Amino acid sequence: MDKNGNISWEAEEYISRDKNIGWYIALIIIGLAATALTVLIKWWTFAALIVVSVIALIVYSVRPPRMLKYSLNSKGLKENKRTYNFEEYKSFGVINDGGHYAIVLTPRKRFSGRVWVYFPEQQGEEIVDAFGAKLPMEEVKLDVIDKIVRLLRI
Repeated sequence: MDKNGNISWEAEEYISRDKNIGWYIALIIIGLAATALTVLIKWWTFAALIVVSVIALIVYSVRPPRMLKYSLNSKGLKENKRTYNFEEYKSFGVINDGGHYAIVLTPRKRFSGRVWVYFPEQQGEEIVDAFGAKLPMEEVKLDVIDKIVRLLRI
């Protein structure tokens, strides 16, 4: 914590999950099967979407996560150049994601996505206390999308 009460840290943008060659082969086989099916029923646009999606998943999964710089002040959280104001969120929670700790911000707007912010364990108490001073803490429950992402190791 600096003299102004700001807390700063660095963390990866997401947790990279190990994928073996079988994962990539399965993805390609499923993509080819889905594309073949959509070609048989002449859904050309959907077939193109499947191909682009498989390529995007492969590119995304081989790209290493970036290191992001975070700072927390009285108004909100700053992630590199993006700012998340506390007033946009109704609560936060802490989750242990395979040995990596994260703050999960729950938005006030119904269709906005939750924000996951990883942090180093040694600064955890300080960071959680700072969030707790501004937002109520609630238990984080993984939604269907989060569970699918973990199942697929994306």
